[in-house]
Amino acid sequence: MATLSDQAVRKAAAIFERHDGVMRTSEALAAGIQPRTLYAMRDLGLVESLSRGVYHLASHPLPAKPDVTAVMRRAPKAVLCLVSALDFHEVGTQIPAEVHIALPRDVRRPRIDYPRVRVVHMSPASLEAGVEERLSRGVRVRVFTVAKTVADCFKYRSTVGVDVAVEALREAVRERRATPGEIMEFARVDRVQNVIRPYLEALL
Repeated sequence: MATLSDQAVRKAAAIFERHDGVMRTSEALAAGIQPRTLYAMRDLGLVESLSRGVYHLASHPLPAKPDVTAVMRRAPKAVLCLVSALDFHEVGTQIPAEVHIALPRDVRRPRIDYPRVRVVHMSPASLEAGVEERLSRGVRVRVFTVAKTVADCFKYRSTVGVDVAVEALREAVRERRATPGEIMEFARVDRVQNVIRPYLEALL
């Protein structure tokens, strides 16, 4: 016959499953998991820490991009951007060394020790343009579209590098992931249309 602690662990695991295997501590407690159960599961290796206060049920498949999942769970107002967005959309050859997120100018950088995070603060117009919600193995991710990401890479070329921005533009256009018109629409939002235009004309 199962002990109470066994029942508590099974109940907690079922709650994690309903949340696609990933929960913040506050979400777990609000859903009815007792703190002692959660931390006992952590100590036993039944849940694993993706970041401080973000846990993954070990028996559940890992999210496709666990670093992104951890950051987005801790920064719900964030939008995945720049190299992280390119990687999410599988555009270009860059492998992110940190998670790039965009936040409103009046929102402070989240206190996340791991994974590494790079924050860019955007104007309301830029932050609201080209945002889509995508599912990554059941986890909702707010991310800029390919066209908006290309424009952003030129806007923040001092952060990502001009070569990264040009590669993203070239691949997005040649593989028809975004049209020149769509890219220029967001370039106007970012006020980099004069920067992008020569590179775009060279491809056409």
